[in-house]
Amino acid sequence: MEFAQRLAGISAEIEQPLCCFVNRRGQVIRVGLGTPNQAKIPPLELPRYGEERLCGLRCIGTTLQKESPSTADLTAMLMQRLDSLITLTLNSSGYADRAYIAHLLPKSVDAWYLSPPLSLDAIAKQDFTELVAGLEEEFRREYVATEVEDDRDRVILVGALFKALKEDQPLPFTLVELAQLVESAGGKVLDTIWQKRDRIHPQTVLGEGKIQEIAVIAQTQRANLIVFDRELSPSQIRNLEQLFGMRVSDRTEVILDIFAQRAQSAAGKLQVELAQLEYRLPRLVGRGQALSRLGGGIGTRGPGETKLETDRRVIQRRINYLQQQVNQLRAQRSRMRQQRVDQEIPTVAIVGYTNAGKSTLLNALTKSTAYTADQLFATLDPTTRRLNLKEYLGSNSLNLDPDFEDLDIGEGTVLLTDTVGFIHELPPSLVDAFRATLEEVTESDALIHLVDASHPTWQNQVSAVEKILAEMPIAVGPTSLVFNKIDSLTEEAIADIKDLYPKAILISASQRQGFDQLCYGLAELIDYAR
Repeated sequence: MEFAQRLAGISAEIEQPLCCFVNRRGQVIRVGLGTPNQAKIPPLELPRYGEERLCGLRCIGTTLQKESPSTADLTAMLMQRLDSLITLTLNSSGYADRAYIAHLLPKSVDAWYLSPPLSLDAIAKQDFTELVAGLEEEFRREYVATEVEDDRDRVILVGALFKALKEDQPLPFTLVELAQLVESAGGKVLDTIWQKRDRIHPQTVLGEGKIQEIAVIAQTQRANLIVFDRELSPSQIRNLEQLFGMRVSDRTEVILDIFAQRAQSAAGKLQVELAQLEYRLPRLVGRGQALSRLGGGIGTRGPGETKLETDRRVIQRRINYLQQQVNQLRAQRSRMRQQRVDQEIPTVAIVGYTNAGKSTLLNALTKSTAYTADQLFATLDPTTRRLNLKEYLGSNSLNLDPDFEDLDIGEGTVLLTDTVGFIHELPPSLVDAFRATLEEVTESDALIHLVDASHPTWQNQVSAVEKILAEMPIAVGPTSLVFNKIDSLTEEAIADIKDLYPKAILISASQRQGFDQLCYGLAELIDYAR
């Protein structure tokens, strides 16, 4: 009680709230100016003994207002996993006249318990050692009961939208896709949270209140990773990790992780490593390039290069080496393409959104065995196979144009290439690293733009692919729009597609439907390209 009155006296004298953090042995380890929320210790700096335990500190704070702790202060208690929060209210004489006790709850609808106003005598009689021991025992039992069954990351998805959603509106395409990306990367999505913003907050993306709400949800659902639906700057990641007390990632990093898992060939691994290093280099925490040149000259003498700059220099050297390897890969593939040109064999690239069925179509048309899976970015390396168009059109089973024989397709053999899948807002680091692979698209005589017609947002996917093709450094060849997976569509949905795209070709790669029409369309494209 004496300590509480002294703290109250200092707070009244400076007319500012104070917070004092005390460990379980009664030692004061930190005093901060402001409310418990303002003076909180960053979660990453707190002592933690395991997810099922409290941090071993209790906070004693003062308030100049005769009111209970705010939601922001209680959220700060939750984020720090404090043993307890004791808030002292001051009277006009500068003495503490009553107090509130708050602590976390192991299992409840609410995340914490807040007592009614208590006298200082009641606070003095409270056995906090026994209280904490009981809480930790309950936390331990609850933690064992809800133990995660596997080693997957438990993820909260976060989005910033520029228009509000109504209650009956589905989640935006970007958030739905982000959930699919996280699942493909091996994570488990626990919840999806979004906030309408007029503009992105430069430091934390979202507002302070929403950040606190996400922190509470992440703690109560035992999440260990927060993923945002946009690329975050290095400073934003740093700020958010300090506020949440856990790892924060963004959409680009999730895509890079998927690519790292899927890469099988030496060329694929090479390009993925280059993309990852280019993404991570600016995210090393430190003074940036200020220390990059040490040796002689004004401002360069000192203790030597820091560990950060050593890491930065090593990464930059590795990037330069990988860039040289990618350039050699480009030259090698350029020579292979030149050989095809010399042989006068037309080339066709299958492009499209990831998981549209490109590899399945390649296998079905050419009787090959390229890897296929119902997942995002199942294949990264381009696969080329021979296709004889006349095998599908020789019988003219669909009574196609009788002038087919007049089309200039030579022997009817084409080289069909399956390329890496596209995605909405393809990360620039991937575009740079995979330019050797993407050149297969720009150097082809014609393209098949394959669309997953069964996807609920296929129109957004079509727009995303068209945007990426338009941004290619070299103009692409003539393109045939092909809708796949029509076997899972209703007749009404098929009619809608035909109304929107009357020249489109409808197929089912898995059921081998529409291949005659597709090959005839390819013959026309090749004839046009020549």
